Amino acid sequence: MNARVELEFDPGEAPLPVGTPDEVRLRGWIEAALGDHPGGTVSIRLVDEAESAALNQQWRQRSGATNVLSFPAAPLPGIDPAPLGDLALCSSVIAREAVEQGKTAEAHWAHMVVHGVLHLIGYDHQDATEADTMESHERAILARLGHPDPYPDEPATPT
Repeated sequence: MNARVELEFDPGEAPLPVGTPDEVRLRGWIEAALGDHPGGTVSIRLVDEAESAALNQQWRQRSGATNVLSFPAAPLPGIDPAPLGDLALCSSVIAREAVEQGKTAEAHWAHMVVHGVLHLIGYDHQDATEADTMESHERAILARLGHPDPYPDEPATPT
């Protein structure tokens, strides 16, 4: 694998919800999402719902906490490995969504990390075509990791 990943992991001072993954699993999901991408630095911050809501409002003008926010980095010449960006993951939202969606915590965490990393490397879902492309990549990556389709109620488009 060509991916080079440096992970900054700041779980904060509060106890983490049951099912919150460790650095080894986070790194594996990041590397899986990067695939043949040359890699770089991904910083992960675990946030509570208040911080997630504040970030969501500030950067997306949306109210309420969300599962993952991606902040792609601008290219920095001469920095190796180059920063790809930051992910803010809300443990309690991810845990709650896993239960609501009938998924394992592990599968939903993997999906949120993969989803966030794909945003860092340029994928998006602002229209149907972009969403189909991104979701197709998510499905394929998660299948390789041994996780079920994260979008079981939506038709899969071939890659």
